[in-house]
Amino acid sequence: MNIDVPYTSFLDIDGNLKEGAPQLSHDDLKTIYWHMNLGRICNAKILSMQKQGRIGTYASTLGQEGCQAALAHAIKDNDNIWLVPSFRESVATIARGYPMEQLMRYWGGFEIGSNQTREFKVMPVNIPIASQLNHAAGIAISMKFKGEKGAAIGFVGDGGTSEGEFAEAMNFVGEFKAPAVFVCQNNQYAISVPRKKQTAASTIAQKATAFGFEGVQVDGNDVFACYKIIKDAIEKAMNGGGPTFVEAITYRLDNHTTADDWHKYRTEEEVNEWKKKDPIERLKKHMMQIGCWDDQHEQHMLEDAKKKVEEAAKAYEGTPKPKVEEIFDHLYAKLPYHIQEQKDHFVKFWGGQ
Repeated sequence: MNIDVPYTSFLDIDGNLKEGAPQLSHDDLKTIYWHMNLGRICNAKILSMQKQGRIGTYASTLGQEGCQAALAHAIKDNDNIWLVPSFRESVATIARGYPMEQLMRYWGGFEIGSNQTREFKVMPVNIPIASQLNHAAGIAISMKFKGEKGAAIGFVGDGGTSEGEFAEAMNFVGEFKAPAVFVCQNNQYAISVPRKKQTAASTIAQKATAFGFEGVQVDGNDVFACYKIIKDAIEKAMNGGGPTFVEAITYRLDNHTTADDWHKYRTEEEVNEWKKKDPIERLKKHMMQIGCWDDQHEQHMLEDAKKKVEEAAKAYEGTPKPKVEEIFDHLYAKLPYHIQEQKDHFVKFWGGQ
């Protein structure tokens, strides 16, 4: 069944901007471009470290930087907005200010990698598919009950919209008209299952209709469109207009995770076609057209980004080795008595190693 939903795109693959695009200053564009490149370089470093056995399994963000960096810029002036990620929002969290070394610690298996999430209003990385949306729903509903001026942004992939928890979260924010924005990064594949096999619906965005609120589509590789759609959705949520479901059409240029091989389920031709829509290249072409960027700026920016990523990697590798019993310490604000008993027994048996 087809339900019409609006689709927004302003920037074409050659860097040309259509009428109606939001007004973004040269500084705005440079900031978004910086965060996209910083995220991509950090992503490449983590992938390299993973291959060397210096970090664990990791979910690449290659090709999905545009939506995330634009989103982070759209909410930069709001200090009571929570980001509730799944496992492929590294760029958004970095652009939000979350330290790259902390992100590396998480993927390296250190529980302290999630310790600064409250400071930056970024929830920890969430692996169980779609369950993070109920966390976002809970935050948004709590804000409404408390009368707080704020919002929660929950992320999900196209595959996650096939999970039951997706429907539960959508139902709750719709019923309570909660200040939530759910962003589906539709990167066309749930591991090896293509979008066309995920649902009979012609769009993912139209699923919001069943839950009583607006669903929209946006070109997820167009930073102008993503900035406008997210900013409008956040303002609507914070002013009592209820939730919005945003389907960002993008593409995962890399493997699903470092445990995957995309060559088994898609063609080189398909990937190469999507590379032409690379969000970083699109914005770079536009910036050069309008005279706010050149090759010298590019060189200095890339050198600075690489330096910062290497410093973060050094800080990560200097992380003290945790004690084994710390596996008990990060599930609850205060350990329940029966978990405390288990920890005490563990420490007594193993000697706190």
